[in-house]
Amino acid sequence: MSSHFETISNREKGLHKSLTAGQMAMIAIGGAIGTGLFLGSGFAIGIAGPSVLISYTIGGIIALLLMGCLAEMTVAHPTSGSFGAYAEHYIGPWAGFLVRYAYWACVVLAVGTEVTAVGVYMAYWFPSVPQWIWVVVFSLALVVVNAMSVKSFGFVEYWFSMIKIAAIVGFILIGAYVVFGSRPAGVGLENYTAHGGFFPNGIWGTWVAVVVAIFSYMSVETIAVAAGEAQDPERAVTRAFRATLVRLVVFYLASIFLMLAIVPWNAASADKSPFVKVMEIIGIPGAAAVINFVVLVAALSAMNSLLYISTRMMFSLSRAGHAAKRFGRVSANGVPVDALGVSCAGIAVATLLSVVAPKESFGLMMAISMFGAMFTWFMIFVTHAFFRRAWVAQGNAPLGFRMWGFPWLTLLGAGLMLAILVTTYFTPMFRLTLIVGVPFLLALLAIYWLRYRPRKAQEAAGSLMRN
Repeated sequence: MSSHFETISNREKGLHKSLTAGQMAMIAIGGAIGTGLFLGSGFAIGIAGPSVLISYTIGGIIALLLMGCLAEMTVAHPTSGSFGAYAEHYIGPWAGFLVRYAYWACVVLAVGTEVTAVGVYMAYWFPSVPQWIWVVVFSLALVVVNAMSVKSFGFVEYWFSMIKIAAIVGFILIGAYVVFGSRPAGVGLENYTAHGGFFPNGIWGTWVAVVVAIFSYMSVETIAVAAGEAQDPERAVTRAFRATLVRLVVFYLASIFLMLAIVPWNAASADKSPFVKVMEIIGIPGAAAVINFVVLVAALSAMNSLLYISTRMMFSLSRAGHAAKRFGRVSANGVPVDALGVSCAGIAVATLLSVVAPKESFGLMMAISMFGAMFTWFMIFVTHAFFRRAWVAQGNAPLGFRMWGFPWLTLLGAGLMLAILVTTYFTPMFRLTLIVGVPFLLALLAIYWLRYRPRKAQEAAGSLMRN
C-alpha cells in the first residue's frame, strides 16, 4: 500500500470493525434483492417480454464484473471510503469528490423513494391510518438501529436478507412444482412464444430492459463500503463475492424464468407485482398479504442498507475535507452520528417533496438516483483500470484477490455502463436520467473547481514548503 493511500486510510479510522463474514455475505446478496426484483421485474417484463431473461443476464454479467473489480480493490484497500477513496487516489481528488457526492445524493434520494413506499405497503393492512405515521415510525426505528452500532446494523440487515431469501426460495420451489409438476391449464413453457414470440418488442426492448435490470442489481456495492468495518476484510469480501456470484444470478433468473411460464408476459406488468399474480394463479390463500409483507421487508432492508452507506459516504467526504468536520466525528460506539443526521435530513426533504409534489419530484428524485448510481458503477470500472496498472507499476505484492480477464473485462464493464447511460436518453421513460444527471454532475464539478481545488493546491504548496 502506497504512503498516500495509507494517509487516506488513516484519516478514515475510528469506525469499529464488528461485521462478521456471515453478515457481510448476507449484506451483499440482500442489497441486490429488493423492490427491483419483487416489483421492478414486472416493469422489465412489460418492456422486453420473455426476452427479459436476456436483459437480466446482461445486467447480471455487468454486476458480477463490477463485484470482481470491487473485490480486488477492496481486499487491497479495505476502507469505508471505498470506491470514492480509490477514485481519489488512483484518478485524482476531483474524481473522489464527484463519485462520493454523486453516490451520496443518489442513495439519499433512493431512500426517500423507499420510505414513501413503506407507507403504501402498510396501508394494505391499516387503510385508515395516515401513511406518514408509518413513514415516521419505521424511519425512526432504522435511524436508531444505525445510530446504535454497526453491529446492530449488521444484525438487522442479516435477518431482513434471510426473510427475502427464504421468500424467493419458497417461490422458486412452488413455481417449479406448478410448471413441471401439476401443470394447470395456461401454464407452461409455451408462454414464452404464445404472445408475440420471445422478442415481442424486438432487440431494442430487450436492451432497454437492461436499464431496469441494472437498477435492480444496484446496492451490491454496499459490500465494499462495509468492508471498512469488517473483522476480517479479505476473507469477508472474498466469501461475500463468491456467495453473490451464485445466488444473485440463480435467484433473479430462476424467479423470472418460472414467472414467465406461469403468467403470460403481457399480463405480468399490469397493476401489481408479478409475484402476487403468480401466487393468485396458483391459488395460495393470502397470497397478496404474504407478498406485501415480503415487499415491505425488502423496502425496510433497502432503507437500512442505503442509510448505512449514505452515512459512510458523508463520513468519508468529511474526512477528505469535502464536507463539514462534524460529519467526520464518531460516537463511542464508532458511528458517525452527525453524518447519519445529515443523511436523514436529505431523506426528510425527499419524502416531503414526494408528498407535496409527487408528480414532479418523484421523477426528478429517480432521475438523479439512477444517474448517480450508474455514474458510480461506470467510475468503479474506470478506477479499477487505473488501480491495476498502478499496483503492478509500483511493484506491490501479489493481490489477495484478482479480477480475471484484465483489462478486457474491466473495459467491457465500463463500455456497457456507458452504453446504458446513453440509452436512457433515447427512452422516454428514462430520459430525465441524463437531462437531470449531467447538469447535476457539472454543478458538482464546478463546486469542486471553485471551492476545493484551490484549497488542495494551497495544502500541497504548504506541504512542499515544510519539506
